[in-house]
Amino acid sequence: MRKSNYETTKRESQKLFLKYDQQRLIDKFHLEHDDDFLYIEFVARRYRIDRHTGNVEWKEDAKQTTAPQTADCKYEEQISEKNESSLWHEAGFEEVLSIFDVLCYSKNDCRLSGNYCGISNVKGANLAAAPGNDMFAPAARSFDHHTDRLAAACEALHGTKEKIGDVSYKIPVFPFLSIQLQFWEGDDEFPPQLKFMWDENILQFMHFETTFYVTGHVIDRLLSL
Repeated sequence: MRKSNYETTKRESQKLFLKYDQQRLIDKFHLEHDDDFLYIEFVARRYRIDRHTGNVEWKEDAKQTTAPQTADCKYEEQISEKNESSLWHEAGFEEVLSIFDVLCYSKNDCRLSGNYCGISNVKGANLAAAPGNDMFAPAARSFDHHTDRLAAACEALHGTKEKIGDVSYKIPVFPFLSIQLQFWEGDDEFPPQLKFMWDENILQFMHFETTFYVTGHVIDRLLSL
């Protein structure tokens, strides 16, 4: 079975990651780590990067699993390890590319400005590549007339409430980097509108194209919630 271009790109990025100085990445982003993995939070999920293969996995919220009552402590430890392993799932293209781009591409002196704007107006943006206004229209239609559920989903992603539009939240993408979601419900004259606002220095942290992987993943997480 042939691999998709997305899968091929993901695998190649994992190999490329292994060429980077991992200690420098640990120091730069204060990453939790052990001998086998680097750990990072991305859109309210815990991820781990295999330091030997570059494979990226995300951890499902732990569900309490009761082990059989037994006096065999070694057996219980084996059950616990198996349950822990089953909570980790292979990350997708958008997640892998977003995480690696920030860790490996970001400038040594990257700094957030604290000023948010549309992606077309961030410093260094390639306006020729900027998307049309209807890029998020399908998601906006899904959220329309479900503002309570959208707000609850934003809060599940650890978002903090803002005061723009019908629903507005600042959502952490990484512990050190957030985006702003702004949503307006539709009416008889205007369709629903969804916007994402970025720190104006975001291109110090990731490529222009990667911002769309991030917003795509945020939308998927919101829809799933």
